[in-house]
Amino acid sequence: MFNQTREDISVVFERDPAARTRWEVITTYPGLHALIMHRFSHWVWQHGFYWLARFSSHIARWFTGIEIHPGAIIGRRVFIDHGMGVVIGETAVIGDDCTLYHGVTLGGTSWNKGKRHPTLENGVVIGAGAKVLGPIIVGANARIGSNAVVVKDVPAGATAVGIPARILDQEKTKQRHDMAEKIGFSAYAVSDNADDPMTKAIHALLDHAAKQDQQLQEVMQQLVKLGADVETDADVGKAFDVNHLNKIVD
Repeated sequence: MFNQTREDISVVFERDPAARTRWEVITTYPGLHALIMHRFSHWVWQHGFYWLARFSSHIARWFTGIEIHPGAIIGRRVFIDHGMGVVIGETAVIGDDCTLYHGVTLGGTSWNKGKRHPTLENGVVIGAGAKVLGPIIVGANARIGSNAVVVKDVPAGATAVGIPARILDQEKTKQRHDMAEKIGFSAYAVSDNADDPMTKAIHALLDHAAKQDQQLQEVMQQLVKLGADVETDADVGKAFDVNHLNKIVD
C-alpha cells in the first residue's frame, strides 16, 4: 500500500504541471486523498466488513467530493485530477495508469446485481464531465472526450466524443493533428463536436491545408521525375518550406 501511495504521488508530477512539491501534493490533492482512503475501505470490504467499508468511503466523499464505492477495483498509478463530482460504482474496474478528470461518472444502467459498471483498461483518459455507463469495456489507451456519454464498448486506442459517444476517424484525426503541428497551430480545447461551427471551420481549414500539402508533394515528385533542378528534402514526400516554393516560381 505504501509503494502504491508513493507511485500515486509521483504520477501527479507527471500529469499535473501545477504540482510543485511533494508536501503540496500530499496535503492539497483530493484525488490522492480519495485513492488512499479507497484502498483502506476496499481492504475492509474484501474482509466482509461492509458497513465499515461504506462508512469510510462516505467519510472520504465528505472530505474530497469524490465518491468511490469500496467494492470498486482500482489499479496502480491512477490519477484523479481535481476530482470534485467523480462517482465510481461498485463493480467498476479501473486499470493501471488511467486518468479521470472532475465530474466523471462510471455508472450503471441496471438495478440488477452483478457486473453493471464499466471496465477501464490500462492508460485510459476520461475528460471532465464524461459519463461512462453500463458493463462496457473501454480499451487500453482510449480517450473519452469531455461531457461525452459512453454506453458502448470503446476500442483500444480510440477516441470517443459526443452524446451519445461516437468513435472518431483515427486516420483523419491524426492527419489534422499532424497538419496543426506542421503549421505551428495548437488546437488545444477545440472539440470534435460536429455541430460546433468553430470546430467545423478549423477542421475544414486543416483538411484543406492537408490536401494542398499532398498536391504540392505530388508536384514536387513529378518535377523530380522530369529531371527538373529542384532542391528537395532527402525524402521527396516530406513537406517543403517557402524557399522551395520560391525556387520553383523563379
